[in-house]
Amino acid sequence: MKDPFSLTSDVKQEMTTHIQTYFSNEHDEEIGQLKATLLLDFFLKEIAPAVYNQGVTDAHKFIEEKLEDVFTIQK
Repeated sequence: MKDPFSLTSDVKQEMTTHIQTYFSNEHDEEIGQLKATLLLDFFLKEIAPAVYNQGVTDAHKFIEEKLEDVFTIQK
């Protein structure tokens, strides 16, 4: 089964670096690339769908409000 969220290798590397930097700056802990990549994979599998769905809901609400404005002007 294909992962619901796939990133290009460049983006995945950038996000992995961000995770490593976060752990270094916020927790004074150095983590390797493998651990950061596994953490990113966990986030993509477990957390990203909820964030994505909320974004879709927010976008739908925004578009709905704008369409309502257009129809109000039309009346």
